[in-house]
Formats: sequence, C-alpha cells, structure tokens
Amino acid sequence: MVSHGRWGHWQSWGLEALAMDQKGFRRGSFQSATSDEDMLEIAGASMEFSMADDDPPLDREMGGFSLYNGGGMNGTSTMMDFLEEPLPGVGTYEDFNTIDWVREKSRDRDRHREITNRSKESTWALLHSVSDAFSGWLLMLLIGLLAGSLAGLIDISAHWMTDLKEGVCLAGFWFNHEHCCWKSNTTFTDRDKCPEWKSWSQLILGHGEGAFAYILNYFMYVIWALMFSLLAVLLVKGFAPYACGSGIPEIKTILSGFIIRGYLGKWTLVIKTITLVLAVSSGLSLGKEGPLVHVACCCGNILCHLFTKYRKNEAKRREVLSAAAAAGVSVAFGAPIGGVLFSLEEVSYYFPLKTLWRSFFAALVAAFTLRSINPFGNSRLVLFYVEFHMPWHLLELVPFILLGIFGGLWGAFFIRSNIAWCRRRKTTRLGKYPVLEVIVVTAITAILAFPNEYTRMSTSELISELFNDCGILDSSKLCEYVNDFNSTKGDDLPDRAAGPGVYTAMWQLALALIMKIFITIFTFGMKVPSGLFIPSMAVGAIAGRLLGVAVEQLAFYHHDWAIFSGWCSPGADCITPGLYAMVGAAACLGGVTRMTVSLVVIMFELTGGLEYIVPLMAAAMTSKWVADAIGREGIYDAHIRLNGYPFLEAKEEFSHKTRAMDVMRPRKSDPPLTVITQDTMTVEDVETIVTSTTYSGYPVVVSRTSQRLVGFVLRRDLIISIENARKKQDGIVSTSIICFTDYCPPLPPSSPSVLKLRSILDLSPFTVTDETPMEIVVDIFRKLGLRQCLVTHNGKLLGIITKKDVLKHIAQMANQDPDSILFN
Repeated sequence: MVSHGRWGHWQSWGLEALAMDQKGFRRGSFQSATSDEDMLEIAGASMEFSMADDDPPLDREMGGFSLYNGGGMNGTSTMMDFLEEPLPGVGTYEDFNTIDWVREKSRDRDRHREITNRSKESTWALLHSVSDAFSGWLLMLLIGLLAGSLAGLIDISAHWMTDLKEGVCLAGFWFNHEHCCWKSNTTFTDRDKCPEWKSWSQLILGHGEGAFAYILNYFMYVIWALMFSLLAVLLVKGFAPYACGSGIPEIKTILSGFIIRGYLGKWTLVIKTITLVLAVSSGLSLGKEGPLVHVACCCGNILCHLFTKYRKNEAKRREVLSAAAAAGVSVAFGAPIGGVLFSLEEVSYYFPLKTLWRSFFAALVAAFTLRSINPFGNSRLVLFYVEFHMPWHLLELVPFILLGIFGGLWGAFFIRSNIAWCRRRKTTRLGKYPVLEVIVVTAITAILAFPNEYTRMSTSELISELFNDCGILDSSKLCEYVNDFNSTKGDDLPDRAAGPGVYTAMWQLALALIMKIFITIFTFGMKVPSGLFIPSMAVGAIAGRLLGVAVEQLAFYHHDWAIFSGWCSPGADCITPGLYAMVGAAACLGGVTRMTVSLVVIMFELTGGLEYIVPLMAAAMTSKWVADAIGREGIYDAHIRLNGYPFLEAKEEFSHKTRAMDVMRPRKSDPPLTVITQDTMTVEDVETIVTSTTYSGYPVVVSRTSQRLVGFVLRRDLIISIENARKKQDGIVSTSIICFTDYCPPLPPSSPSVLKLRSILDLSPFTVTDETPMEIVVDIFRKLGLRQCLVTHNGKLLGIITKKDVLKHIAQMANQDPDSILFN
C-alpha cells in the first residue's frame, strides 16, 4: 500500500533534538507562528488533475534525487552546503507538536552504530561505548532514588499537616498525632489521648469537652482546610498552571509523542510536590497517587538532561518517562510490579522489552528508597497495608461479583458526571474563577466532613480502617461486637453479633459513602493536584465493608441456611468484612480507570494476600465489563478527549470503509496544496510561504506542473536554516535560489549564491496511494507514530494526511464533533 518503496525510512538524520525543557526553544525569531490549532495541519491541494493522462517521464532535475542511496538526510553528498554541522534547533519540535518517532529511532540507531564502530579504534572510545550502554541503568537508579525520596517527603508532610487541622503536639510541633503519642505512658486503649497531644480547644480553652469546645475544633478544622487549599491553588495559578489535576491524561499524551513544554519541567515538579501536600492535607476528596506518577515523570524528564543520549532524542526520553511512571506507582502504592504493569497497561504508547526491564529496576529502587525512609513508621510503604489469614469460600464469589457490578456502575456514573462538570467549567464563566471554586468546594467538604469521624480522618486512614480485620485489641467502632471469649481460639475471633458501635459505624459509613460519591465529582479536575485512585478506593471500600458486615451478620444469625450450612458453623470465623472492603476498592478503581491486570497486582501487593487473587480478578473483570457496557472510555481517556489532545488510542479498532482520498487535505473546494519546488524558488518565495501559512511542514516537488514528490521539509528547520544562512553564508540574499538537490541547475555568473538545503530535507517521507483503505492508514499512524503521511496518485503528489486529520476522521465516524480535536 505504501508507494515509492519508502518503507526504508529508517535512515540517519544528522540533526539535534531539543530537550523538552521548561523554556522551550525561544531564540531570536526561530519561534515560528505555528498555532496550537494548526499543530500539524498542512492543508492544500487541488484534486483537479487528469486521471486519464499518462504521467510524463521524470523531469531532468531528478538526477540529484536518484543518487539518494539511503545515507540519511545528508546522503553521501560531496557538495555539502553550510549545514555540514547540524544547527542548534534544526530537527527539533515546536510546542504542541508531535514528534516523528521514525526519525528519532533512526537517529538513535545511527548514533549507536557510530559509537560501536568507534569502540574498536581506541580504549577511550571503548570506555565511552560502555558508559553509553550503562547510562540508561544509571538514569533509572537516579529516578528511583529521587522519586522515592520525594514520595517519602510528601507522605510525612501530608500526615503531619492533616493532623494539624485537629491539634498540635506539645513535645514538638513537627510530630503528627501518632508519632507524638509514641513515647507516652498511656494504655493501649487510650493511645490516641496522650497528654502530649492537645486539640485546639484544649490549647485555647484549656478543656476539650462541651459544645463550645466542639464548635471551636470545628471552626479550626475548616479554617486550616481553607488555608491549605487556598495556598495550593494560588501557588498553582501563580507559578505552575500545569501542576493541577492528576497529570496522567497529559502523561499518556506526551508518551504517545506529543510535546507540551514545561509540563514535566522544574517549576512544575517543585510546585506539584508542595501543592500536593497542601491539597491532600486540606481534606478534599482527592488522593496523591495519580499526581505521584506526574512527579516521578518530572524527575525522569529533568534527569534526562544529564545524559546526551536522552537529552537529544525525544523517543529515547519517552522510554525513560515510561519507566518513571512505573516508579511513581511503585511509591504511591508500595507495589513495584504493579507499577511496571500500570505503565505497560495504562500509560505507555511504546513499551519495548528493554523499557520493561528498566521500569522494573526503577520501580525497585523507588520502593527500596521509600522503605528506607519508612514514612509511616510501620515498615510498610503504604498506610493501609493489611494481612488476612482466613480463606474465602466459593459462594462468596456472589457478593464479590455484586461489588464488581457496583464498581462498574459507579465508575460509569462518575466518568459521565465528572466530564459533564468539567465541560461546564470549560465553557461557562465558572472556569474564570478557579480560586473561588477551590475555596467553595473545600468549605463544603470540610463543613460536611467534620461531624462524621469517617470523613474527618484522611482518606488513606479511612481505607486502612475499612480494610482492617478486627482483632481482640481493636478499639474502633467497626469492631464493637458482642464478645463471647469462651469461643475465642488464639487470635482468630469467631463471627459475632454486631454491637451498638457497629450499627452506628454503618450509618456513618453510609452517609460517608453518599458524600464521597458526590463530592469527588466536583473535586477531580479543579486547579489543585488531585488524584483519583484513593477517592475511588474509598467509595468501593465503604460499599464493600457495608456488604461484608451484612453478609457476616446474615451468616451469624442464619448459619442453618443452606448457603451457609456446609462451610460456616457456629463459632467459626467465616466472613472477613475487611476482604469485602478490599474487593470493593478494587472494583470501584477498576470501574473508573478500566485497569485490570495491573489493578489486581497492585491490590495483592498492597495486602500481601495471594489467595485473594481470584476474588479480586472476578471483581475487576466484572466492573470493567459493566462500565464498558455503559461507556467505552476510562476517566483518563475521557479527559484526553475533553482537552482535545491528539492521542491515537491503540486499543480501539477502526472498522469504517473509507479511503485515504476521503480524509486527505486539500478537498475539492480547498485552495491547492502549498508546496516548495526543489530548485526554482528564491529565498524570498520560501519566506513568503512560511509567513503566510501556519503549517508545520511543506512537501518538496520537482516542479509545480509535474507535482513529482522529492521529499518533505519542516517549517522550523526552514526558518532556522535560512536565518543562519543570511548571517553566516556570504552572498545569500532574497533573490538567492534555494536548492534541495545535490546538483543545482547552472545559473548566470551574475546570480547571487545558491542556498543548498538538501540536508534538512526528508528524502523518504511516508507515502500512501489515494486508494489506500483508512484502516491501514490509521494502523500506520498508530504503529509507527507518524506526524503526517503524503498521498500520491500514479507517483504524483495529491495531498497530505496529518495525525490531526486522522483523529478528526475517527471522531466524525463516531458521530462526535471533529473540531474537538485541537489542543484545548
């Protein structure tokens, strides 16, 4: 299908790639006028050609072109122009553009081949070769160390600041509630009431009892929450607007080859780390797990600058970012293997085997670093690590599948509601007042949360309590059962009748569930760092615990029923409500994100319970099926589409019977395709084309009449090359001819110097014929990561298809608004 035999595209390009730096490339007038809307769009051509005519023989000027022997952009030309040394900026990308994966991979292979050849020449070159091979592993080590350290810092700070809303430690204000009471001589049951820890009412009024003390504590809780959230939103708005949200939709887009400058920069890292602590501490219904992936990717991107191999190659850098995402999940959940699988299943676009090994190493180092810091003082990587010992029974799969159905329904409901709210935020005046929105949502959350102890505590502590299996020493209301110590065997407590504390806890949890379900819809997407993993798990864990206690009581009072009689005898410990909470958490998280494999692995790494893989798999799969039946997109894909990022989903099939000519630009009514001829246009002509259009590149043809394709040249490369030539090459003026061939046509002696730009010309652009089915074109774009593809008919250039055209066409075929595909 691909004409010109141009699949041999994998050639060397002697160009430099610009690091995806905070500042971008901003020198002189190199910043061209490419708008966000015209990211890759190169519109143009008239389809009024005679299909009946035989194509004329190749023009005589093709001599230079036929000499191309695949030696890369510079070929084997002996008549090299002033661009023998690659110019800074040539071959780099503008902001909001897509990288050319084929070119980047080809350049890396060329660089590697050159290093290998040189290594045989001297010892120094051999050492350079070894260090080059080792640099990837060293980079992974540094990413793991930095990501683990930052995660530990965030965990410790968030824990302390969350407790600060309720009181302060007199032994040292930097201690959180738990650490403050470690050295206290209080009994185990009163471990939370040590004299060193004072609530705000005790500190201000001298006593903690009574209505006035309660109101004062309530007031201080709300004030601290408002202060934290206000500071977070002001820092994001003032210093790093990209630090808001979870960051995973944007990271998925960046890993697919899109460039968003500054999204993984230094300022974003600093502000996201600080504001993440503030946002979590404010008590908003959000988590730190998603943003930790963004933080880890920022670490990866910044550390890439230390190594030339990654600094100058955008495709290699994306391999590093895939591994950094794995390290982020590793420290978020203490699940290194789950992190690797999350990167593979959910965020990565291109994931070769080498990246798998490196992701594994980065996740390992990150988890080890966090374990060394020990942020929770329990030798665990997360606050809600639990261990269950009781086996589950086959009949329990029924409630587990019910939890899966609930998770799928909640996931689909949440995605639809949240996207509708975010769209409203974008299209109405609401979006103009991000600070006010954060303050209002925080105030409502804090006012509703304080009276209920299960919403007042941090969401991680809530999940920990819900996952917990009641032991003899547990003082939680969830464990206030009617005890019969005669039937207790060792540590295992039998199923018991629920006491008044359990019933109170059930009511409070039911109210907490309703609050979490609705408040999370309005919280996710605000202008503060906000993750979705923890709120989703909390919703599922509450629902699971409620169902678990209900089944437990049913089995206790009706153990003679047929469904219980075979396996649940009186005095036995049959039902573990904490396990139901865990399965519910997995189901809801799966319903929202549509993760399956990585979700199950993360959950069993969290709990250390290998025997519970089947319940988790059943719940995760059920929730995915139910949610997919209502809506195909997970929350991250839905936000990618809402923001109009040019992300080509690899999981979806394209099944429509359209052809390349139906999608290419120009259409019949459009002006002709903007092209550059290979050796007849002057510098002034080319500059006029560049200034009068906003396209990202131009096809180069033999002549306007023949429309024979020679290659493709990027707008940015043209601007930089012409500007440099005017400064550094004598005799280059507006009337100088620009020549893209090895051998330029002879000119009169009085003519100004010729500007030769063959070195910036892509001599092997991907081409398809006008009759190529679109499903093949879509596949080519997906699998090779193309920016654009030229369309020919009998060897004549006919038009162009860009990634954006493909996305618009897919949207149109799905009856969606094609104009939504632009960076928003």
